[in-house]
Amino acid sequence: MAIRVGIVGTGNAGRLALRQLIDDSRFELVAVSVSTPEKAGKDAAELTGTAGPDTGIIAALGLDHVVAARPDCVVYTAMGDTRPIEAFNDCRRFLDAGINVVGTAPGGLQYPWGVMPPKAIDKIEGSAREGGASIFISGVDPGFANDLIPFAFAGTCQNVQQVRCMEIADYATYDGSTVMFDVMGFGLPMDQTPMLFLPGILGMAWGTTLAILAAGFGVTIDEVREHHESEPAPETFDIAAGTIEKGTRAAVRFEITGMVNGQPAIVIEHITRLRDDLRPDWARPAQDGGSYRVEIVGEPSYRVDICPTSSVGDHNHAAIVAGVGRVVNAIPAVVDAAPGVLTALDLPLITGPGLAPV
Repeated sequence: MAIRVGIVGTGNAGRLALRQLIDDSRFELVAVSVSTPEKAGKDAAELTGTAGPDTGIIAALGLDHVVAARPDCVVYTAMGDTRPIEAFNDCRRFLDAGINVVGTAPGGLQYPWGVMPPKAIDKIEGSAREGGASIFISGVDPGFANDLIPFAFAGTCQNVQQVRCMEIADYATYDGSTVMFDVMGFGLPMDQTPMLFLPGILGMAWGTTLAILAAGFGVTIDEVREHHESEPAPETFDIAAGTIEKGTRAAVRFEITGMVNGQPAIVIEHITRLRDDLRPDWARPAQDGGSYRVEIVGEPSYRVDICPTSSVGDHNHAAIVAGVGRVVNAIPAVVDAAPGVLTALDLPLITGPGLAPV
C-alpha cells in the first residue's frame, strides 16, 4: 500500500520534491500547502513546472487542510533560513497530530542536541512522543554530503585525525533571492555584514553538522571557530537572482571549525563564487560549476569529490534534487521508525526508489 504524503512548500526545493512524490509509486499525494495566493487553487502537477497529467490534488494556503488529509508523512520544504521559529512550530503541529515529518527545514533539527536550546529540544521530542511520530531533517549541505558520506568512508579507516567537508560552487544560476541577497549578502556593499556573517550565525547554521560528526566519531568539540572573507565584483554583471553591482560582494569563503584537544578536527568550508574567474587562489570544484568534497586525514586518507549532474538542469539544480531526494527517499524508514527526532545516525541504509534501467 502506498504511503500517504503531503507537502508544505513548493519553492526551489519543494517543487522538485513534489515531482518525485507524484511520480514515485511508493507514495500517494494527498495534500499540498503553498504560501502565496497565486499558487493556491492550482493542481499539484502544474506547480512542478513540468508537463504531466493533473493529479486532482489542489494546492491551498496554510496547514489546516494538510492536517485534515491525515497523511502518514509530510515533506516540509518551506523556507527555514529566515523563519526558523515558524518552521519549528509548523513541524511540531504535524507531530502533535501524529503525522511523521521529513524535510529540509528547520536546519537545527538535523542534530539538535548541544545545538538547540534544551527547551526547544524538549518541545519537539515531547510532540513526537505524544503524537507517536518521527521527524528527520536533512538535505545536501548541511545534509548527506557532510554526514552520510564522511561516515561511510571513515568506516574504512584505521584512524582518523581530521574531516573536512567542502562545498565549492558557482551560484550565478541559483535564483533564490532571499538566500542570495538577504542571507549570504551577495550584491551588498563590502562593509555591510550579511545575516550569515553575524557573530555566531555560521556556527549555528552548521552547528548541527559539527555536532553529528562529533557524535559519530565519539569526540567532544571544545571550541567552534568561524572565519569568513569576501571578494568584490570587478564590474557590474547579472546573475539569475538579480544584478551584482561593481564593488559589491561577489564571492565568499568561510570555515566553521570544531576544535578537539586544541586541534582542528572537523572543518566545514564553503567557497561560493558568482563568476568562475573570481579568487582563482581559492579551491576549485571537481567539475564545471560546482561540487562537494570530503577530505579525511587518517589511515588511509581520502579526498572524495561528489559531482551532482542532471539531465534537465545544471549543478545547482542537481544539488537541490539530491537534497530533496535524501529526505523523500527516507519517508518509508521514518514512517517505520520509533517516535522521536531521527538523524543520519539512526536511519538504515536508504537505497532510493529502486533501479529502473531505460
